[in-house]
Amino acid sequence: MASGSDRNPIIIGGLPSQVPDFDPEETQEWLDSLDAAVDERGRERARYLMLRLIERAREKRVAVPEMRSTDYVNTIATKDEPFFPGNEEIERKILNATRWNAAVMVSRAQRPGIGVGGHIATFASSASLYDVGFNHFFRGKDEGDGGDQIFFQGHASPGVYARAFLLDRLSETQLDAFRQEKSKAPNGLSSYPHPRLMPDFWEFPTVSMGLGPLGAIYQARMNRYMEARGIADTSKSHVWAYLGDGEMDEPESLGQLSIAAREGLDNLTFVVNCNLQRLDGPVRGNGKIMQELESQFRGAGWNVIKLVWDRSWDPLLAQDRDGILVNKLNTTPDGQFQTYATETGAYIREHFFGDDHRLRAMVEGMTDQQIQHLGRGGHDHKKIYAAYAAAKAHKGQPTVILAQTVKGWTLGPNFEGRNATHQMKKLTVEDLKGFRDRLHLPIADKELEGGAPPYYHPGRNSEEIQYMHDRRKACGGYVPTRVVRAKPLQLPDDKAYAGAKKGSGQQKIATTMAFVRVLKDLMRDKEIGKRFVPIAPDEYRTFGMDAFFPSAKIYNPLGQQYESVDRELLLAYKESPTGQMLHDGITEAGCTASLIAAGSAYATHGEPLIPVYVFYSMFGFQRTGDQFWQMADQLARGFVLGATAGRTTLTGEGLQHADGHSQLLASTNPACVAYDPAYGYEIAHIVKDGLRRMYGENAEDIFYYLTVYNEPILHPAEPSDVDIEGILKGLHRVKPAEKGLHSAQILASGVAVPWAIEAQQILADEWNVKADVWSATSWNEMRREAVEIERHNLLHPEEEQRVPYVTHKLQAAEGPKVAVSDWMRAVPDQIARWVPGAYQSLGADGFGFADTRGAARRFFHIDAQSIVLAVLTELAKEGKVDRSLLKQAIDRYELLDVTAADAGEAGGDA
Repeated sequence: MASGSDRNPIIIGGLPSQVPDFDPEETQEWLDSLDAAVDERGRERARYLMLRLIERAREKRVAVPEMRSTDYVNTIATKDEPFFPGNEEIERKILNATRWNAAVMVSRAQRPGIGVGGHIATFASSASLYDVGFNHFFRGKDEGDGGDQIFFQGHASPGVYARAFLLDRLSETQLDAFRQEKSKAPNGLSSYPHPRLMPDFWEFPTVSMGLGPLGAIYQARMNRYMEARGIADTSKSHVWAYLGDGEMDEPESLGQLSIAAREGLDNLTFVVNCNLQRLDGPVRGNGKIMQELESQFRGAGWNVIKLVWDRSWDPLLAQDRDGILVNKLNTTPDGQFQTYATETGAYIREHFFGDDHRLRAMVEGMTDQQIQHLGRGGHDHKKIYAAYAAAKAHKGQPTVILAQTVKGWTLGPNFEGRNATHQMKKLTVEDLKGFRDRLHLPIADKELEGGAPPYYHPGRNSEEIQYMHDRRKACGGYVPTRVVRAKPLQLPDDKAYAGAKKGSGQQKIATTMAFVRVLKDLMRDKEIGKRFVPIAPDEYRTFGMDAFFPSAKIYNPLGQQYESVDRELLLAYKESPTGQMLHDGITEAGCTASLIAAGSAYATHGEPLIPVYVFYSMFGFQRTGDQFWQMADQLARGFVLGATAGRTTLTGEGLQHADGHSQLLASTNPACVAYDPAYGYEIAHIVKDGLRRMYGENAEDIFYYLTVYNEPILHPAEPSDVDIEGILKGLHRVKPAEKGLHSAQILASGVAVPWAIEAQQILADEWNVKADVWSATSWNEMRREAVEIERHNLLHPEEEQRVPYVTHKLQAAEGPKVAVSDWMRAVPDQIARWVPGAYQSLGADGFGFADTRGAARRFFHIDAQSIVLAVLTELAKEGKVDRSLLKQAIDRYELLDVTAADAGEAGGDA
């Protein structure tokens, strides 16, 4: 691996403008030489000489400007291509069988009564790119490590299944169950790479386009992080990400290129399948997507390898002494190349080569058929091998391989290069016959004319299949394969949580700080402390986690090559190559990618990590919800902290910072266990149980979301009769009523619990109402359990009907129930149908705004006095109190005037 100074130069290259010329005569000699080359040999020769000089300058480590893009030809010259170690004839037969089975699988999935869809054309274009990887590069897991991590392009999954079929990893029955996961269980195959649905096969979900490249970058970084911290030896692991050129339109695809270059992730290779087409048409019809991507990756600091043309172009390019062919390639737009992929050799001769006599002369000895078969580099095994080998050998930078292909390649004239090819899913009989002939497969016409086309297998003992097994054995086993080797962790006992259970005494602290104190104690644990991975998007100080800087330190592979401005302070900013904290900058997308990579390390590398990702709650599920879905699919585990939660709690920040709905968004993710705790001892029990469920015996594929607040409150010590089951299931009584004539129940969560207790006191002192206060630690978990019970009762009417926990818990609680939180009403409304008796919710519906906490809560009518009004209203409905009291309460507390409310607690970022 390159040294730190080599990998992270402050100035990558440039032309000095202020450096004096100490030898003008020598300078003039160089300029005169260039002038002579232009005058005597022409601009093209001079250009060639300049490019060679730049190349030599880089070899000598002379800083010269980066070229934005290079000619539209292969980066690796023919003379520099390495020996191809494979048997190209056998590999061609293997690939033909794979191509056929992939297309037939999708076509058979369109049979009458099924019609579940599928995609043929993407794999058809990228088949050779995968095949070379499978045969020569992708490392398996048989050596006991994590092997390589391969992010397969989602729409290419049929090809991966087809290859697994040839290797007897999948059966014909399974291929016929493509996209029929329930009706053909247990043989169903998922539509795309879905680890949750096929947990022994797929490792990385990639079909939400843009998340694959983002995930691959942070996976490569996580590999380096784990090695630097001595958790796992990942030195042999290489990350491959297969992407589409249209996919690169997604902002996530290119948004984090700089971190890969900055940290010198030479364990990462992007392979961008440039078939020049999106889903409906050309990617850059009037431009050149490969040139555009080359500029973007070069500018970000990546090593770029262009694989544009196959070997049939080599003789033509060798003749191009004056650069006319290269110029033609440079200036032909993608839309025209797409047309050439569908046209005859005569058309190409006339329209590509025909407008210059020198171009026409180059192809005079070629037939129209030979011209038609001038191919794209992404279909040439030898050139692909050369590109992959160069990528693996390159040090100090990540590499992107831009490989030009034809979408729908080999599928026939109705598919190849057509704008509609992505949506075409079924081959006609004539298509099948042409496809068979193109692939030279021994399949009779009658087998194609009598219903569903057959799969093709050359036989288990055939030369091709033995070759495949031998190659995978040499590369360390079969891929893709997901293996869970991690053992349960030895979890800390109750002593680690003792501090949180003592409460905060007379000091007011926010629940964010209560959680941080629990985390700090856990990170000291000798068994699991090193496995915690704190992650934050440039907000550690806001969350009170700067106390971790001196001991845990911030991970930076380059260390800290400067004197920190706050180095004299106790909590100085400290970076280290072995740092534990991931400080990813202002990027929630990047942080979530780190979370996923760390949270799935138990499977990827057999070593569990415990990520703890803390962020402004508004910028989690709302901004990166698609990644949390990806996290669930990847079976990742860990803790997610929505800090500064609530619509009225983060005073002064206003609309875009005021989160009143992330708990509702979290409820849509089946793998997310969400809590809204009020006190430190609740947090302690939740975290302890989370560690047990995710990292203990019989670990579950879930992750925890806790919303914590920045408002300081007094935290009581854990009561001697604490209801641990209630805390974990979502509801426990924290303060029974002491006096009053009429009964009521107040259910509150998070920061609203103190308001409920204040309302309890007012109701008792001023209205003769006794109201119990309950902490609803998880509205979501109560609903989830109730829904599952309803489902069971629906399908088992003959059995004794089960009762949801929330119903059982509140069955004997007298009086109406009023729910309140700093969330929109839809959050507590989740349990409404299972709450016995009258139920009303209060919530912060609408946009947030900047004001004092008291004014905001009075505006939304969720403060203590508004809770009092809600309880009296429900009692009035039951005839327990006179309705005239309601107007009295409104007037007494001036509930229609936000300025009459107490401003509330001020400050408290953490």
